Amino acid sequence: MIAGQGTIGMEILRQHPQPIHAVFCCVGGGGLIAGVAAYIKRLRPETKIIGVEAMDADAMDRSLKAGKRVKLAQVGLFADGAAVKMVGEETFRLAQQYVDDMVLVDTDAICAAIKDVFEDTRAVLEPAGALAVAGAKEYAKRHNLRDKTLVAVASGANMNFDRLRFVAERAEIGEQREAVLAVTLPEKPGSYKKFVSLIGARNITEFNYRFNDRAEAHVYVGIQVGSRAESLKLVDSLEKHGYATLDLTDDEMAKLHIRHLVGGHAPGIENEILYRFEFPERPGALMNFLNSMSAGWNISLFHYRNHGADYGRVLVGMQVPPKEMSAFKDFLKNLGYAHWEETNNPAYKLFLG
Repeated sequence: MIAGQGTIGMEILRQHPQPIHAVFCCVGGGGLIAGVAAYIKRLRPETKIIGVEAMDADAMDRSLKAGKRVKLAQVGLFADGAAVKMVGEETFRLAQQYVDDMVLVDTDAICAAIKDVFEDTRAVLEPAGALAVAGAKEYAKRHNLRDKTLVAVASGANMNFDRLRFVAERAEIGEQREAVLAVTLPEKPGSYKKFVSLIGARNITEFNYRFNDRAEAHVYVGIQVGSRAESLKLVDSLEKHGYATLDLTDDEMAKLHIRHLVGGHAPGIENEILYRFEFPERPGALMNFLNSMSAGWNISLFHYRNHGADYGRVLVGMQVPPKEMSAFKDFLKNLGYAHWEETNNPAYKLFLG
C-alpha cells in the first residue's frame, strides 16, 4: 500500500520538475502520506510534506504529538475516506521520519474546498479528497505564503449526490463568506425595514422567522460577508442599534438543525394569509418588498434560503385585515414578483397555521 501510493509522489516530481514548497496529503491510516513522503524526501528533501486531517478524525496529529500511536474513541464520518481511529504502525514510523507538519480543518473548510475545486475545474471532490486542498488553503493563510508552489493530492470517487446538498449549505461558511446570526427584533411595524437597512448592501442568504409573541421576534438569518472580521463588525453594529444578536456561525447544532426548525404554530395570530413569492436574486429585492407593503400589515412568517438560482423562493405570512384585501391585491400587482397563495395549503394548516 505504501509503495503503491508512493507512486503519486513520483508522478508529482516528474510532472513538476521546478521547486515545490510543500505537498499536502489527506491522512487516514497514513499509507498515502507515508509513500509520498518517503519518495519525495529522498529526491527533494527541501520540499515540505504536510498532512491534513479533519478536526474530528485527527489520529495522526495526536500520535505525532504524543510520540506514539494514539487510538481515538470515535471519529467524525463526514470525510469518511479518512475516518480512521488509529494509524498504521509502519505508516506512523515513516510519518515520524518524513512529515514536516500537520494541519487540521473542520467540515465547513472541507465543503469550501469542494466548492473551490468545482468552480475552477468542474470536478467534484469527495470530502476526504478535498482535505488536502482545505489544508493547503489553511497553511498558506497561517504562514502568509506568497508566490510559492503548493501541491494538493485530491480524489473524488467516494461522493454521493445527496451529500452535495449539505456541501452547498456549508461552503460559504467555510469560506467565511456567510455569517449566521440569531437577531431579536421588537415586534412592531418598521422593525424589519430598520434591520434590513442595517444589513446595507450585503446579500441576505437566509431568513427564517415565525411569530412568537407580541413583544419581540427572534430571527435566524444568514448574511453574505467578505470575511470573519466583517461578520464580527456587523454583529457589533446590530448590538449598538439595539438588536440583541447571537453569532451562530460556529454553532454546529444551529447550522445542522435549528435552521430547519424555526417555525411552528403561532397562537393568537389573526387574519394571517400565506403567499409564496419568487424574488429576483439581486440586492434590494427584500427592501423593495418591505417598502411596497403597507406599514399596517404585520409579517408573521418569513422563510428564505439562497440556492444559487436567478430568483429566490420566499414564503411569507402577513396579517392583513379583511377590509384591506383590495389594497393587498394592488400591492401584489404593483410589486411584480411571481406569487402563489398558500393560505389553504393543508401542510400550512397542519404545521404552521
